[in-house]
Amino acid sequence: MKKILRLTLIAKVALSALLLAGNYGWNWWITGRFLESTDNAYVQADIVTVSAKLSGYIRDVRVADNQTVKAGDVLAVIDDDDYTAKVVEARAAVEARKAAIAATEKQLTWQKAMIQQAEAGIVSSEADRERSRQDLARYRNLASSEYVSRQKLEVVEADARKTEAGTSKARAALTAEKDRIAMIEADRRQAEAALKQAEAALATAEIAREDTVIRAAADGIVGNRTVQVGQLVKPGSQLMVLVPLPEVHIVANFKETQLKRMRPGQKVTLEVDAFPGRPIEGTVESFAPASGSQFSLLPPENASGNFTKIVQRLPVRISVPRDNALAGLIRPGLSVVASVDTRDTVAEAPLLGSLMGSALAASK
Repeated sequence: MKKILRLTLIAKVALSALLLAGNYGWNWWITGRFLESTDNAYVQADIVTVSAKLSGYIRDVRVADNQTVKAGDVLAVIDDDDYTAKVVEARAAVEARKAAIAATEKQLTWQKAMIQQAEAGIVSSEADRERSRQDLARYRNLASSEYVSRQKLEVVEADARKTEAGTSKARAALTAEKDRIAMIEADRRQAEAALKQAEAALATAEIAREDTVIRAAADGIVGNRTVQVGQLVKPGSQLMVLVPLPEVHIVANFKETQLKRMRPGQKVTLEVDAFPGRPIEGTVESFAPASGSQFSLLPPENASGNFTKIVQRLPVRISVPRDNALAGLIRPGLSVVASVDTRDTVAEAPLLGSLMGSALAASK
């Protein structure tokens, strides 16, 4: 009887083991063999570094550690007394340039009046010249008949030469006045250029003053805040960082031997170590252009004589839906186990298309 019970127990155990092995084998055949998994994966985010664009002393810090901020919120303020003074100086320079342009405009108006006066002088001198020429012609006729003295004729001839010189002088004066127009217009163009330069300097000064107010470039949570009131900062000094939660993604470092069937668009099951038993779903977004070792500080030199082949890993970016079950909870740096389902037929299309294209090119 005991022998029968023992055989029955052994049979049940064997049958259970066989069923478990069969179930495992079936699951592996239909699912497991298509999954590529790695625990070399981490949560990451496009972290924004907040830096100062100007040098100066911090007058006010408006945020605290781990505070949520929106794009455009004021994070810190640099003392702006020096930059306000530069704005006032630049604005005064702009006003001075405008006054210079106004002066040249008035000078140009006055010069045009002088040209009109010179033109009127030419008309008057030409009238005098015509009159003196007529007088000279009459006196010469009279002198030939001895009705006037030689002395009177000489006086009339001198007057004629004088009016001729007056006409030449009036024309020369008109030419000079017109030349001054060109000089004044050149001065005006120079003043206008100086005004533009002064306006650009004013705009630069105003931008610099606005940059004393440091604002958030994107929504996120403040972290690694090192800035304090009274601290002297310089351009490029890191003040804090903004982590754009819940906008995160996963970077999984898969072995090169796991990449054969991986394609963008495939579904990924993600399990965050900090939240066991709460898997979320992601999507393969893209592959790094080179393995992680190529981006290291000292890339390996494989041409050396003591070469040892080591399986390389390629970073794979996995997108995570914004409304995932752990949204707002997972933080950059947390460890993740990523499992890619390579059965996705939609993702196979780009590979099939590239293979067909290569085949057609080879046939040609």
